[in-house]
Amino acid sequence: MTALPRFGAGLWHFASYVDRYAVDGYAQPRTTLEQIALAGSVGDLSVVDLNYPFTPGVTLDEVKDALKDADLEAIGITPEIYLRRFGKGAFTNPDPAVRSAALDLMHEAAGVVRELGADYVKIWPGQDGWDYPFQVNHHDVWKLAKDGMKELAGNHPDLKFVIEYKPREPRVKMLWDSAPRTILGIQEIGLDNIGVLLDFGHSLYGGESPADAAQLLIDHGLLWGMDVNDNLRGWDDDLVVGTVHLTEIFEFFYTLRINGWEGVWQLDQFPFREDTVDAARTSIRLLKALHHALDTLDIAALREAQERQDAMAAQRLVQDALLSSMGGAR
Repeated sequence: MTALPRFGAGLWHFASYVDRYAVDGYAQPRTTLEQIALAGSVGDLSVVDLNYPFTPGVTLDEVKDALKDADLEAIGITPEIYLRRFGKGAFTNPDPAVRSAALDLMHEAAGVVRELGADYVKIWPGQDGWDYPFQVNHHDVWKLAKDGMKELAGNHPDLKFVIEYKPREPRVKMLWDSAPRTILGIQEIGLDNIGVLLDFGHSLYGGESPADAAQLLIDHGLLWGMDVNDNLRGWDDDLVVGTVHLTEIFEFFYTLRINGWEGVWQLDQFPFREDTVDAARTSIRLLKALHHALDTLDIAALREAQERQDAMAAQRLVQDALLSSMGGAR
């Protein structure tokens, strides 16, 4: 039996949410400190990824104290470069002043990473892209996206930066939209402190196989983090992990296992109507079962089946491992 991995979560998992219908929210707003306390109550979480800036009035010292009280550490800081003022882009905004403001915010986030001893600055450029044909000059916006990342990471060579790609939302088409394009962009930037955070759900609804995308990133030395969740493949639903695509999430973790990838198993979920702590515990229960299933999976037999491309033999082995492990989930 291999040791359990560390489990983490995006702190937004414990926030309250609004949408374009329930604009009054599904729960009362929660401060960064309240979210940290809820994350700490889960019991199996070791690390959290925090949005930056923190909620109004919350200081860095208060966050440090709250993390300590909750027995949590920061794994990443995610600057909010996707809010209204960056609606036409952060790195790619047509207004140079807005681009500068976005970079200032990301530089601040880098300082918070140092203060908290986190692993990376996570860049999710959700507004960098376009909505209509002919809206942008494709050469120019892609250059702005790469040049902005180069300026940011180049000013902090001691830190790691991870790009979380996604095909769309909030922009109809995002620039950093897939594993191959993100690899290409990083290679063109040419800095060794930029990697990728693979979001399982983004990969799914972008039409990728998450296991294949993970292998591609590993082969290029760029899989520096990952988030797990689930969706119905048509949107970034951020459902509880394993509730829809159980076999594919198992293949994803199998790919990580056979490559010796030992990072944090991190949740990126939005339980709009569910109790956030219960959703996290349910997710980790499943992740523990998947970890156990990897221990019981006959990998040698699976490799032999794969050599023959024997789909049914492979499925039987996977089913045996999954079904025998689920009964022991806690």
